[in-house]
Amino acid sequence: MEHQRQLQKYTCPMHPHIVQDKPGKCPLCGMALEPLAKAVHADAHGKKVNHTGMIADFKKRFYVVLALTIPIMLLSEMIQHWLNIHISFPGSKYVLLFLSSVVFFYGGWPFLKGLVNEARAKNPGMMFLIGFAISVAYVYSVAIVLGLEGMDFFWELATLILIMLLGHWIEMKSVAGASRELELLVQLMPDDAHLIDGEKMTDVKTSTLKENDIILIKPGEKVAADGIIADGETYLNESMLTGESKPVQKIKGDKVIAGSINGNGAIKITVSHAAKDSYLSQVIKLVQDAQNSKSNTQLLADKAAKWLTIIALLAGISTFLYWYLTGESLAFAMERMVTVIVICCPHALGLAVPLVVAKSTALSAKNGLLIKNRTAFENARKITTIVFDKTGTLTVGKFEVSKIVSCKKEMTENEIIRLASALEQKSEHPIATGILQKVKGLSITIPATENFNAITGKGVEAIVEGKKILVVSPGYLKENNINVPEGFTANDTETVVFVIINNELAGYIALSDEIRPESAEAIQTLKENNIKSILLTGDNNKVAASVSNTLGMESFFAEVLPHQKLEKIKELQSKGEFVAMTGDGVNDAPALAQADIGIAVGSGSDIAAETAGIVLVNSNPTDIVSLVLFGKATYRKMIQNLIWATGYNVVALPLAAGVLYKQGILLSPAAGAVLMTISTVVVAINASMLKVK
Repeated sequence: MEHQRQLQKYTCPMHPHIVQDKPGKCPLCGMALEPLAKAVHADAHGKKVNHTGMIADFKKRFYVVLALTIPIMLLSEMIQHWLNIHISFPGSKYVLLFLSSVVFFYGGWPFLKGLVNEARAKNPGMMFLIGFAISVAYVYSVAIVLGLEGMDFFWELATLILIMLLGHWIEMKSVAGASRELELLVQLMPDDAHLIDGEKMTDVKTSTLKENDIILIKPGEKVAADGIIADGETYLNESMLTGESKPVQKIKGDKVIAGSINGNGAIKITVSHAAKDSYLSQVIKLVQDAQNSKSNTQLLADKAAKWLTIIALLAGISTFLYWYLTGESLAFAMERMVTVIVICCPHALGLAVPLVVAKSTALSAKNGLLIKNRTAFENARKITTIVFDKTGTLTVGKFEVSKIVSCKKEMTENEIIRLASALEQKSEHPIATGILQKVKGLSITIPATENFNAITGKGVEAIVEGKKILVVSPGYLKENNINVPEGFTANDTETVVFVIINNELAGYIALSDEIRPESAEAIQTLKENNIKSILLTGDNNKVAASVSNTLGMESFFAEVLPHQKLEKIKELQSKGEFVAMTGDGVNDAPALAQADIGIAVGSGSDIAAETAGIVLVNSNPTDIVSLVLFGKATYRKMIQNLIWATGYNVVALPLAAGVLYKQGILLSPAAGAVLMTISTVVVAINASMLKVK
């Protein structure tokens, strides 16, 4: 029972894309959140929330009200006058009252409930305004039936509620569509997994998997958990998780991500952690958190919506007083007030930004762009300079040993790389991978190490077979006044590490790393968008200059240690640049924190780079360009929606108030409801058209 309670989700009846784990108030309209009619599937990663019940409820109310609106209109004096017909029978006005009361209480129930909830929350908004408008129309019309002089509002009341129900039905479907990408992410996680226990295989719930379990992934199935391939090889489709369109080859020892789709090979996976800690689960939580967080733009929209609510109430009352005090009938003054209040509902304005947020955040996650900070993402439009790390971002990140040079006659090349590999086996750096790959090719046995220690930004040291061994960068030699050996050569594309044995330089290893084929196009696209690109690397000047010149970058900083990267960022900012910094989220943490926008790249399944506002699953430079362009496109959509929502009110409010009444232009409450609905749907459609380029 306790487990079921923890799984309960709460949602806003009017904004079904708002889903929270605990009761509270809707951040859009202030309505009290209600438990979902259907509980979320009982699994650790969370299944899709079913909003069809609420959409179906509005649909049913709409058709009931539609059926009742026809006789209500035929029994209304105004409609009979327009159609030049006469329908009357004993008690007809009471039949009209009864039918209208059903429409008011049944059809108008969502709005009346919203009025009460928003009033209790002291946060009047759209539901308060609609509830207030239909209540005024109903009470006034009932008073007419009971003897007050004038003409009732029953047909206006019925058509107003009818159109509002239709508008909210359409809007809820549009809103659900705007968040569909998140739903698709949730659906990636399979419900069941094939658990292997010795020779026995059992189908179990994915949520029950734990670390070190062995599972089988058959051809065509979705991977049920993050893990490492223990047996077999295949190609995995990770496009829904990383945006990488091509299937990725995976062999024994490779990491796999839950939710990716297996190709035609069967593989066994050793599970890395429980489903709730999987990459996909973290992405879904990250997306939900980002969707519920508010950027400066959204806070501005919220403030504008609140002011519009106040303006609507004041304008409605002022309109009523003006027309009534200038001699118009009570019915006319009431109708103008109702129309003004309806047409000024801040619905489109309230949804202008949240719909774009819901769409952009989920869409980003599908393309390997994980947004942790909404404001940082929207600020991508301000970027003037992007500082790139080199290895694994602009280059492939796959180092291959190009030469091994011994500086001591008694030391062979194989001995140099054997001792170096002992230290590098404890590192995941691309240089270490290149050295270990070479050792494997030479069939050399790697010795054990003692007292291993990483020298930040400079290399590693340890005791191997009783000798003190260091594998270090050129910067270490310079700092410790160690001379580069005679005859030292390295071309512009080679990265060199030096091997020191018992404080004597023993030799060096040169490695080459290819420039990514996509890098040149990415840098060119940035240039076309007036964004400078700067290379920041710990590598030597020759390599940095070669990469920078080949790609046509603005400039470069070479042989920079991690703590110096922060200073370089500050230096650029002092020149008025709005700087985005790309880094691995660990060694580059200070620089990422200092940058105006920190982008952690190449993090794979590690999306917890605390100092970065944005995490890129892949290290591909085109993803960084996509991020910048998508950030600009997202901001444009927000501004377009805000302009539409506010512009609509600027034009419609005076017409609703009757400014052009003497010229024969007058909006009815129903026409006001139509315009308000159209404005909301336009905002929803505009948000849904957002795409990652």
